[in-house]
Amino acid sequence: MEKAADLQDTASLTLKFKFNPKLGIDNPVLSLAEDHDPSDPWSLERPRFCLLSKEKGKSFGFHLQQELGRAGHVVCRVDPGTSAQRQGLQEGDRILAVNNDVVEHEDYAVVVRRIRASGPRVLLTVLARHAHDVARAQLGEDAHLCPTLGPGVRPRLCHIVKDEGGFGFGVTHGNQGPFWLVLSTGGAAERAGVPPGARLLEVNGVSVEKFTHNQLTRKLWQSGQQVTLLVAGPEVEEQCRQLGLPLAAPLAEGWALPTKPRCLHLEKGPQGFGFLLREEKGPDGLPGQFLWEVDPGLPAKKAGMQAGDRLVAVAGESVEGLGHEETVSRIQAQGSCVSLIVVDPEADRFFSMVRLSPLLFLENTEAPASPQGSSSASLVETEVPSLEDTGVPSVPLGSRQCFLYPGPGGGYGFRLSCVASGPRLFISQVTPRGSAARAGLQVGDVILEVNGYPVGGENDLERLQQLPEAEPPLCLKLAARSLRGLEAWIPTGAAEDWALASDLL
Repeated sequence: MEKAADLQDTASLTLKFKFNPKLGIDNPVLSLAEDHDPSDPWSLERPRFCLLSKEKGKSFGFHLQQELGRAGHVVCRVDPGTSAQRQGLQEGDRILAVNNDVVEHEDYAVVVRRIRASGPRVLLTVLARHAHDVARAQLGEDAHLCPTLGPGVRPRLCHIVKDEGGFGFGVTHGNQGPFWLVLSTGGAAERAGVPPGARLLEVNGVSVEKFTHNQLTRKLWQSGQQVTLLVAGPEVEEQCRQLGLPLAAPLAEGWALPTKPRCLHLEKGPQGFGFLLREEKGPDGLPGQFLWEVDPGLPAKKAGMQAGDRLVAVAGESVEGLGHEETVSRIQAQGSCVSLIVVDPEADRFFSMVRLSPLLFLENTEAPASPQGSSSASLVETEVPSLEDTGVPSVPLGSRQCFLYPGPGGGYGFRLSCVASGPRLFISQVTPRGSAARAGLQVGDVILEVNGYPVGGENDLERLQQLPEAEPPLCLKLAARSLRGLEAWIPTGAAEDWALASDLL
């Protein structure tokens, strides 16, 4: 790291990422010299890289929120004993990038979606809150604070199938890793995209950086006729070294992968979508949403759906960790045109083995440009009962009913306000892509009933405060109101916050 005295003569603000061999690769330096006391340690804060891993059935262990009225995504809580805590994530950290995607100016919902789409592992680039605020004040809102890998300079996930020459690579000999590969010209490894002089990082999703040579040899032998390697070419290794980025699996691009996720675009037909959604345990032992009873000749089958496919995402948004009802709700919220991302059992086992989400490799997957493409189809229902089947009374003309399930963070995703005159309760804020947004709530909607109880009496707020403890779903009867003049009847400070503006990740 630069000494404080070296910063005194700096004529202008600079953003530097330097490498210090004594400190290892994680040593980028954010230098804010102008108008700062060089002896102040806060002026030498730097972005950090946190590679988080989920344990089975658990989260990364941190809560993310967006502050109202300003850009940026803030870690508001870190749970003890979790991957987030072990990797040094701290309350107040601002997230600059998810994997290799800069997200500082992205919508909050996009950031949450990217983290969830990363699956069991994610690489976060973060900056301490005070350092972020200083950097923004001095450098401006558009300054680039986040180091990223250049186009095409990424680690590679390469799947190699043995031929008559074997896997087509040798390993530099040493008692212990790291190891580098020596390729056979025209061999299987070279054809699978392994670059010359590549550093070997993982074998079948397991890090071999600290393996002994004998352990590595045994691991490769156990792979049988095919093996999946995470490797980094010399250019990638050097750029990561300069930027301080770890050689992390979530940064990888796929080469010669044996299977890929599939994008299905469906248009609902007279008989619905034509498949059954069922919750079952996947190859990783965790519950997932699986597609069955794909009816021949109906839209789902025409779109390429296969019985036994696992549903990975709805409208590009991961459904990992969601329950059956919430997943169904997301599908229904798409209306008559639905976009699904699925994996077959082989792909499910492969991505489970390498401990990466198939959604990270969507850019390698051909997706129809529109629902009118050749793989589109009119769709069928997911065998979810209609309102008539559930005995829910019909909605009067001019009003509508919405059913909400808590999101992963436990909230419904809307802010409720009340006034002394006029409509007493109304929706004053809806969290983008939250449960309320997916159910169709809109700013200005007036609440007529909550769980069958009419709204408009003196005990409304007392009853609403008890609702978070009620069993889901939350049933609201709403009437739309024009947004015109809405500000005139939103009293300052009278809002009851239902947004629960943090997400557990």
